[in-house]
Amino acid sequence: MVSMKEIAAACGVSVATVSKALSDHHDIGEKTKQLVRETADRMGYLPNLSARYLKTNRSYNIGVLFEDAAQSGLTHDFFSSVLESLKNTAQSRGYDITFLNTSSPDMSYVERAQYRGFDGVAIACVDFTNPKVQELLRSSVKVVTVDYIADNRTAVVSDNIEGMNQLMNYVLGQGHTRIAYIHGDEGRVTRQRLASYYRCMEEHGIRVSGEYIKPGLYRDRQLAYDRTVELLSMDEPPTCILYPDDVAAFGGVNAIRALGLRFPEDISVAGYDGIRVMQYSEPRLTTVRQDMEALGRLAAESLIDEIERPMATAPMIHTVEGQLLTGQTVKKL
Repeated sequence: MVSMKEIAAACGVSVATVSKALSDHHDIGEKTKQLVRETADRMGYLPNLSARYLKTNRSYNIGVLFEDAAQSGLTHDFFSSVLESLKNTAQSRGYDITFLNTSSPDMSYVERAQYRGFDGVAIACVDFTNPKVQELLRSSVKVVTVDYIADNRTAVVSDNIEGMNQLMNYVLGQGHTRIAYIHGDEGRVTRQRLASYYRCMEEHGIRVSGEYIKPGLYRDRQLAYDRTVELLSMDEPPTCILYPDDVAAFGGVNAIRALGLRFPEDISVAGYDGIRVMQYSEPRLTTVRQDMEALGRLAAESLIDEIERPMATAPMIHTVEGQLLTGQTVKKL
């Protein structure tokens, strides 16, 4: 087993400096910390976690409540990228992450977080109306949320209003006025995007037809397919259809092809999220890329700051801007 003395010799510093660097003391420079950590990793150093816990009263373990329909955020095109960034950031700060298992009905999330000794919990991609989730948000456990705002909790959210504003102005700038919107599940994100849609249409003096607004679900290809067929069967169909996300847009594209139409020649489409796989499609999808790396990084940094400096941090909302990817699926009229 590699010792701190061996790491100190390899770095040309004292054992005390190695100890402080690995414990992230503030009186050690960042370059020295990086050198010590990289050397420790290369040499296969394993810290004495029990001793570190006794000294700091921290487990250096963060719980992640993070699910989709498959019961794992890992299978979610958008949130898996957020999770990867969160994990990398936490590990760079000396923390491990562990999924907060949701399969046991006998323990609440709060009880499981306390039983596992988590220093804090990051929550994303869950049903925030679930009483067990609400209990966790009201508890004394340190929590950060992603794409959800809770009272007196730090949140990291995408700028959905500006993202939709950029997308709408681009579509309108391409000459479209009959713009349909198949929106996602009811919630803050959907309400913000819908409000931005209506405001942009009003600012351009365009009356919105209620028939062009269709309720959908996030990441539901079949429902997007069905709604697209409904829209394209109208006497005056839209010239462009907006989807709640890129996965749903894929369902809409399938419906367009099934009807013997082409896109964007016959009907323009646009998605949201900017997941990598859809940017390799032909033609390349017009969408708004959410900054998944920044969402995960800020979630980890905010939670760890609250863990390590509880008296110097206060709950706040971090808003992350997206980027319009014009793609090739919105035709110029």
